[in-house]
This record gives sequence, C-alpha cells and structure tokens, in this order.
Amino acid sequence: MEIEIAPGKRARQAFSFDDIAIVPSRRTRTPEEVSLAWQIDAYKFDLPLLAAPMDSVVSPETAIAIGKLGGLGVLNLEGLWTRYEDPSKIYAQIAKADAHEATLILQKAYSQAIKPELVAARVSQLRNAGVVVAGALSPERTLQFHKTIVDAGVDIFVIRGTTVSAEHVSSRGETLNLKEFIYELDVPVIAGGVATYKAALHLMRAGAAGVLVGFGGGATHTTADVLGLRVPMATAVSEVAAARREYLDESGGRYVHVIADGAMGRSGDMVKALACGADAVMVGSPLARATDAPGKGRHWGREASHGDLPRGSVAQFDQVGSMAEIINGPSHTADGTMNLVGAIRKSISLCGYTDVKEFQRVDVVVAPYHA
Repeated sequence: MEIEIAPGKRARQAFSFDDIAIVPSRRTRTPEEVSLAWQIDAYKFDLPLLAAPMDSVVSPETAIAIGKLGGLGVLNLEGLWTRYEDPSKIYAQIAKADAHEATLILQKAYSQAIKPELVAARVSQLRNAGVVVAGALSPERTLQFHKTIVDAGVDIFVIRGTTVSAEHVSSRGETLNLKEFIYELDVPVIAGGVATYKAALHLMRAGAAGVLVGFGGGATHTTADVLGLRVPMATAVSEVAAARREYLDESGGRYVHVIADGAMGRSGDMVKALACGADAVMVGSPLARATDAPGKGRHWGREASHGDLPRGSVAQFDQVGSMAEIINGPSHTADGTMNLVGAIRKSISLCGYTDVKEFQRVDVVVAPYHA
C-alpha cells in the first residue's frame, strides 16, 4: 500500500517482525517430526542457522563449534583474526572500554593490514577440523582477496555489506561485476544485503547461490541513524522471497536461498523470518550472549570500525549460556534468547508443518503489539 507523503512523493508501507504474528493452522505435530535440514549447493546443514561474520561472535574456534552443532559459522576474513596472529589483547581492550573508547580502539585495531598468510591459515584451520568453511569479505575487499580465499580452500564465499548490488560502479578503480565474478569462481557465493524485490532479482540473475536480506538492522548497527537506510524486515524478506519465485520460473528451476540477516534478537523473530519466506537466518547478537563467544558479551560489527564514518556501536549483552545451549538448549530463560533451534522446531510443529519450506506457506497477520 502506497502513502502520499506530499505531491509528487509517495512511500510504501512496510512491516517489521514486531508488526506481524504467525497464525497456527488446524493441525499440529510433535516437534520431533520437524526437519530443519537445508542444503546450499553441495553442502548440507542440520540447522537453518548461520553465525554472522562478526568478530565478537565468530572466531576460528567458534566457527568450528557451530559447524559441529549443525549450523554454519561464517568467519570475517578481513577482521581481527586475519590482521593479528593472536588478537586476544584487542578483545581484552574492547571488553574494558566505554562506548567512545571502544570505537577508537576498533578504528585503530582494524587499521592494521590484512595478512594473506593469516587468511590462508584461518581457512586451513577450519578445513582441518572437518566443517564446512565459509568466509566473508566486504564488496570493497572482494577483488583484492578473493583469490587468496579460494586458493586456501573456502567452501562457501560470502560477500556481505551494508548493501550489495549486482554491479558496483566506481571511477576510482576496478569495478566489481558480480555476474562476471561469480561465473569465474568454483565455489558458491552468498551475497547481500538487499531489501527489495528488484535488487534481489539482480543478484539471483548474477549467479548468487544465496541472497542475504537486510541492512541497517541489528543490535549494533547505526546505519539508519548515520545513512538513513532501513527497510523493515518482514517486508524485506517477503519481497525477496517473491523475487525467488519469479527467478525460479525464469531460470527453469534454479533455486536461490533466501537468508534473513539482521533484526532477529530472539527466537520468535527467527521463526517469523522463516514464515516470511527465508530458508535460513544469519544472526549475531543472540550468539554474542554465549559465554564462549570471543567478545565475552561485547558485540560489534564491521561497520563500527570504519575509519571515516563509523556506522555501529559496541553493545553489551548479558551472557546467558554456552553456544551449544543458546543454539540447541536446554534453555534457562523464558525470553527467546536460548534454545533457538528448539523454539523454531516447536513453532513449526504447532502450525502443523514438517519442514521449513512447508512452513513458508503459513498464514501471518499484521498484529503490532508493542506499546
């Protein structure tokens, strides 16, 4: 529905996850009958959960742990772990700093050059552990380091930025044309964020195996405040899911995975993302609450370290349990911060479905209930 802001300027109404609710059907099932398994390219996962490539959440060790739990930990390959042999001192400084000091520490720490030998070492560490290896770069770093990452043996290449287009145009250097770039790679590429039907369709036509939906959301981002960019996630995920349906027909059956990325602090938000059409969710802040997360309760994204225009803050979360407890339970809280997978499975079973793809057909209603 469009709303006229003024003569000549119209805006569409959009909905966040807080604005919608899931409607149970006439049938229920037992949770044990629900399968959450999914597959992207040749890689199969038991859980529709990816850990976001944020240094406060994913270290090589936690990426391995999440992989063994059935999810996918995506390592930030332009983060602290590829700039420092041992970044533990940086983590300790961030843990002790106030908000202003933390931003300055991040800017200084991330000004250190990325070391290609550390990129290769981190990828090898994950590969030697026997888990699927996923590494992320920003669009700005992709052309510079993609060969190093692919040669090191990454299984899934993630291009993640505030917003990612099928073609980044610049007069100051080499242009990243995703269609040409993806065509030349031998590994599946997940790219985003996007938030609209048209932008998602372009990424799918460029050859992306998965599309990340979301920008400007999340517990640490201030993108909406600094740049004015934000699209409520229920609408964004639903639009991209609609683009997937069109592309499926257009391409003769090529299925592109929709991965919701951002604004999902609790299990209920993740369930709503799947109901809106996502195949999986990429989360940061829920996992930052883990006692074994590298940030130890502190949480930040790549945007917080920008040297000229930081677009994120360092958040502080209570640590509620181990990574395994937060993902698979048991839960010690009643607020949706633990046993994320159990909550997803329970919700799908209460609505009578047996897997995520079926659950994408569930009814939702607009039901804003936050005062």
